[in-house]
Formats: sequence, C-alpha cells, structure tokens
Amino acid sequence: VHDLAPALRDLIQEEWDTGNDSFPPTTFQVSNIQAGTGAGNVIPGRIETQFNFRFSTELTADKIKQRVEAILNKHSLQYKLQWKLNGPPFLTDSGALVEAVQSAIEHECGFSTTLSTAGGTSDGRFIAPTGAQVIELGPVNATIHKVNECVKASDLDKLSEVYYRCMEKLLC
Repeated sequence: VHDLAPALRDLIQEEWDTGNDSFPPTTFQVSNIQAGTGAGNVIPGRIETQFNFRFSTELTADKIKQRVEAILNKHSLQYKLQWKLNGPPFLTDSGALVEAVQSAIEHECGFSTTLSTAGGTSDGRFIAPTGAQVIELGPVNATIHKVNECVKASDLDKLSEVYYRCMEKLLC
C-alpha cells in the first residue's frame, strides 16, 4: 500500500490533457483498492487497484497506457495491468441527423440546442466507429442514478413529439 501510494498520487495529479471545445480534460478515477486480509496487524503482500479514465478526444487509449506504465515504472513497482477499453470518446460532425434533431427540438420545445458531450457514457461509443452519425437524445436526467430516479410523464410526451418530428425530417 505504501509503495503504491506515491504512484497513485502522481496518476491522480497528472495533467493528462486540457480537454478541448467538446470535452473536459481527461481524468484518472480510482474505483476500488483492495489489500490485506482485513486483520489490523498484517502487512499486505499485494494490492489490487481498479481505475478508469474518462478521456477526451485529445488522447488515445494507447497513449494513456504508455503514460500510466511510465509513471508506475518511475516508482519501480512490480505490477500487472489488465486493460479494458469500454469505448473511445467520439464526436459526430454536423449532418442530416444532427440538423433534424436540433430543428425538431426547436420546433417542439421552443428553444435552440447546444451540442454537448456531457451526457455520460452510452452505447453510442459502439456505433460511432462504424462512421454513422450518433447523437444521444432522451428525457431530462436531473435524477439519473439517484434515489427515486424518475422522469415526468409530460417530458416523455414532449420527447415523443420530438422523436416524431425527427423522423418526419429524416424520412419525408
């Protein structure tokens, strides 16, 4: 635990990038640390740490791996990394889909939209590499992942109208 702590500090404090107009800066997130047996008088012989990156389009998974390994090596740690890429960040350029959605929202809801990548992780990350235009459009997520998560029925009704208007614009 003591050997890993300085490396974790460096990983947490590392400026991975400064982000860009579409993404905030990349962050390193520790999600789990497990060491020892639970007894207070045993020095753990190993530690397992799970972490993830919320990364922007300024970095690739390979560059992140190289930089993590360089930091771990700087601290002379014996380690084994198991990497799992859940999906790279993506951007969709303007096109028929984006224009149809923006137009439908303005028509049905009465306001202009701003494109944003702040919605979190979605299955769009698996579709974007095919070259398809990808957007995320759903109900207001004010209570997402919270106790008593809910959506107003009126928001679902309005969203249904937006979806219908999108289909009209794209198919007619």
